[in-house]
Amino acid sequence: MRAKYRGEEAFEHSAGKTWDCRRVMIAAPKSGSGKTTVTCALLQALLDRGEKATAYKCGPDYIDPMFHKTVIGVPSCNLDTFFTGEKDTVRLFCKHASDGSIAVLEGVMGLFDGLGGVREEGSSYHLAKVTGTPILLVADVKGMGRSILPFLAGFLQYDTEHLIRGVVLNRVSGAFFETIKPLIEEELNLPVAGFLPDQECFRIDSRHLGLVMPEEIPAVRKRLSEMAKVFTKTVSLSAVCEIATEAEALSDEDSGKEIEEDGEGKKSCGIKETESALKKGGRAICSPVIAVARDEAFCFYYEDNLKLLEEYGARLVFFSPLHDKKLPEGCQGLLLGGGYPELYAERLSENTAMRTAVKQAAKTGMPIVAECGGFLYLHDTLTDRNGRRYAMAGVVSGECFDTGKLVRFGYVEMQEREGFFLPEGERIRGHEFHYYDSTDNGDGVLAYKPVTGKEYSCVMAGETFWMGFPHLYYPSNPNFARRFVEKAHNWI
Repeated sequence: MRAKYRGEEAFEHSAGKTWDCRRVMIAAPKSGSGKTTVTCALLQALLDRGEKATAYKCGPDYIDPMFHKTVIGVPSCNLDTFFTGEKDTVRLFCKHASDGSIAVLEGVMGLFDGLGGVREEGSSYHLAKVTGTPILLVADVKGMGRSILPFLAGFLQYDTEHLIRGVVLNRVSGAFFETIKPLIEEELNLPVAGFLPDQECFRIDSRHLGLVMPEEIPAVRKRLSEMAKVFTKTVSLSAVCEIATEAEALSDEDSGKEIEEDGEGKKSCGIKETESALKKGGRAICSPVIAVARDEAFCFYYEDNLKLLEEYGARLVFFSPLHDKKLPEGCQGLLLGGGYPELYAERLSENTAMRTAVKQAAKTGMPIVAECGGFLYLHDTLTDRNGRRYAMAGVVSGECFDTGKLVRFGYVEMQEREGFFLPEGERIRGHEFHYYDSTDNGDGVLAYKPVTGKEYSCVMAGETFWMGFPHLYYPSNPNFARRFVEKAHNWI
């Protein structure tokens, strides 16, 4: 009898099930409105009330899910309709959903901001629409008076699916809230769930790639507790839960897509193809060990990427390029995710034992996947924004440096020039967001911008390595994860 891949049982268990999961999306008119603050305060308040909560992040963000995990203690997953399309996104949601729980989905950017800022695909609204999730709008209305009404009216008029079920007013006083609340509810027929005062406990600092990480905030657990206490005083938790109960049952029946061709005849595959591969995919893989860099410098990982590697048979072992002196014993593959290596460049450089171990692993042909920050680490040198130059792992013959501006930003589709990690002609989707550049970005992959159609070369790709700036989302083409695990399994 054929041995099963790990994870096959999970697919068999979840496929075709109907999920009666209460859920609400925390969205906003624009970035910086307080989505993460409200999401974290709500999650903490729900836990304090004894609710079982799960969390999701719309879009390709890494840091917001870290905050979610800090609150609820279990990983938060990304959902993105550009990465995985409508049906597969529903399937991913159902895969992580739990009956009896309440799911909180944090939106991205402005509610209707999708691909290129102009398309619905990839927007918070598109995700809410395909998952049937009611929306609680968080509006930063500091400095506004009655103008709040036409401001909100515009969003309600544009909400053709009538998903906006309530609003939270951010950065207002209690006295003004009591004045404006009845006007909003009477004139717009929009429930006002509450408000957030303009207090220090609700502020989260940012840097060039987004919010600071949770562990960088002093006494972060205490701060979250303070946020939840204020939140429950100024926002009706029962009103928010009532909005969540308005979500109808969701089914992932027939939600997986088979391999399809896009308008240019290029093949792509989705979650259903993963299931097919798991059930029909020849011999089982005997748990090759993939070493995953995870510490203060390397921390940007999509939870579903890691899960997919495990479902194809990999055993993930985490290590620290900052603190450890050698790679995990017996590892057969190396995954270096993104993060902030530039902030820890001196300490990374001083750890010569680890730099040597990584370079030696590359010399022996150990399969390596490196994205953005991980790609920076593999260079000969890294020069930070202050002009200080540090030795790195020396796998990539080149130098990386701070440009002082955003080099690339946004979604991309990628196709290898030769089929090393992807079958010929297939694409994988991802995202770029970096201020650093390299003297050699590679030319093993052709990247396509989905809105403008612009093309450019990137990524060093070979039989045993994929190293470049783009962050990949494996479920957009599970063949990448499958081949990575196979390469690790076959490495001696």
